[in-house]
Amino acid sequence: MSVGIRFLASSMLVVSAAVLAPAPLAANEFTFDEKVNDEIAKKLNIPVFFAVPASARAELPKDIDTTDKLIDFKHPDAKGASGDVGLRLVVAKRSGLAARLAKSGLVQTGDLLLSFRTEWGGAGAYPNIQLGISHTGLAYVKDGKVHNLDNPLNEEYLGPGMRADLTSEHYRTLDFIHIIRPRNLTEAERANIVAWASLMNARASHVYPSQISFNQDYNQPKYRPYQELDFVHHLGQIALGQNPPGNIDLFCSEFAWSMLALRDCDPETSADAFKGSRAPACIKAPMHPMDATGTVVPWHWSSAYSGLADGPLLVIDAMRLPSDKRKEVLNSVFAENPAGLARLSVGHRKLAVEMQPRFARLKSYYTGMTGWFWQRWWARLIGAAFNSAGIKQNYSPTSYLINTMLPEGNKYRSMDYVATVMIE
Repeated sequence: MSVGIRFLASSMLVVSAAVLAPAPLAANEFTFDEKVNDEIAKKLNIPVFFAVPASARAELPKDIDTTDKLIDFKHPDAKGASGDVGLRLVVAKRSGLAARLAKSGLVQTGDLLLSFRTEWGGAGAYPNIQLGISHTGLAYVKDGKVHNLDNPLNEEYLGPGMRADLTSEHYRTLDFIHIIRPRNLTEAERANIVAWASLMNARASHVYPSQISFNQDYNQPKYRPYQELDFVHHLGQIALGQNPPGNIDLFCSEFAWSMLALRDCDPETSADAFKGSRAPACIKAPMHPMDATGTVVPWHWSSAYSGLADGPLLVIDAMRLPSDKRKEVLNSVFAENPAGLARLSVGHRKLAVEMQPRFARLKSYYTGMTGWFWQRWWARLIGAAFNSAGIKQNYSPTSYLINTMLPEGNKYRSMDYVATVMIE
């Protein structure tokens, strides 16, 4: 069974303004303050592998135009580690959030909005492997506001009247959002994404669920290696009002992947190309879909790749801990925690309990990949067995964050971590 597979909204912690009691920051950039760091660590209460390696971060301007607090959070369990792991936190009020994020540039057109559930941390192997990420939305900036486009294309995610301005039930009840940015988007590509997203948003109530529906089986992505991206072609036809026959069902992260795959297509000038039976040449994959396990640990080659189950492994590897401490953190990824599972929604709790026994071999893979030379080869055999077990190349919500953890010069890296919005 695939790792990374079913994602539903669940309730979050409410973060008190008391976290921000120390003096205001001196500049509009992400700044570390030890007292603030200690207080936020208590509020977040996340395992260290829910943090992000410094190498994953996008380059940002030194002076960011925002009234929100910008905090460089360093996970306390990484103190003494060679590698730096933490989060860039944008601590913000919910009111007016969409306009402030647009003005600051912290969210740009084409960014991915990952719903981050801190209460998943330490709740067991399944929620830990998911890095607490439950859902993916696509952001686009229009009329001075950040807008979201999500599948399901309904009011729960897009809001009353399909306003899609981060005020729907899903975003209104969400307290943490990871911002992930595709690399090297041009202004023309961003303009195309705005155009496609606007078309899809305008047609959402007419095409969902009759032409586009939600795929609840994350084991069944539409992507097939070496084949045309016909499902993206179909999605484009729907957005253009060409009413192709049949229904296409996409899970949330697949829908966002497909919208990004349209970035080189101008909907005005390429509309005729979409009328054909073949996918237009302008459709291009935005991120290489992942196998279950990867090869980037321990070799870090430029051609190495990451896997859907590699998230905690990549964070722990980046910390470069001594052997005894590394084993302790690795074991914590797979530890059962009935009390922690109680914090999950009913659906996720059921799935986590069902999958817990199946993670024993994955634990051996983690241990081997960070062990001695002979252990690594044994771990590679375990990883290969996962990849050959019928698990299809995929793009789960977690995969976008995992991609940011690839080395800087890696040929598969196409995403950067921008920041995490922490809503008061």
